[in-house]
Amino acid sequence: MAEPGASAASPENAFAAGLFEGLPTRYDRLAEILSLRQNSRWRRELVQHIARFKPDRVLDVATGTAGVAIALANATDAQIVGVDISEPMLERGRQRVYDAGLDQRIKLQRARAEELPFPSDSFDAVTFTYLLRYVADPAAALVELARVLRPAGGMASLDFYVPPGRFWRMSWRLYTRAVMPSAGFMLGGKAWWTAGRFLGPNIEDFYRRWPLHRIFEGWREARMVDVEDRVLSLGGGLVMWGRKHHA
Repeated sequence: MAEPGASAASPENAFAAGLFEGLPTRYDRLAEILSLRQNSRWRRELVQHIARFKPDRVLDVATGTAGVAIALANATDAQIVGVDISEPMLERGRQRVYDAGLDQRIKLQRARAEELPFPSDSFDAVTFTYLLRYVADPAAALVELARVLRPAGGMASLDFYVPPGRFWRMSWRLYTRAVMPSAGFMLGGKAWWTAGRFLGPNIEDFYRRWPLHRIFEGWREARMVDVEDRVLSLGGGLVMWGRKHHA
């Protein structure tokens, strides 16, 4: 595969990189606060579906500040590679990895999910978080993620979701449209206001275009089987997992 940047980044890639550029310094603390402390709970759910595979080598895509990579290192004995398109987020992640004493087990590098610089079948497990909303073709991204996963290896993902129940959906809209941007601005400044204003409409737009049944189809088209999902926190989060077909 080509090195990162060998083909042009999509507009979605460029937008995501710009959106997160001003967030890394306070990202972990504010992500926890603004998710009402659900982010760490969702992360634990994600990690447990990978830990049961007892992987030796894991790829964490859209690793950001390495929160999932660190959680995977604490839950498994695996060597972990984390990739992201945002260099500022990776720099913050490298500092967190070093502070956790995990720099011999976790390596972070810049790469695009749509063009991973790794051989096929080279990881025992793959994770990705908050990714598919920031790629031009989610189905093609899923195929590329599964390409680097060995047969029978496990894959798991985490993203936001839209609460299916009417009452909680209206509450979620109020929170994402008004409360979260304002709280983000007070706690983190203009960059967090911008991200907060963007997030709610972006999530709803994505699931209008990519309803859950279509995402399941994308996983199956990527040769993933036994695919399951769990909606968390009254519909605010979504974890999916499965394994790559043997043949």
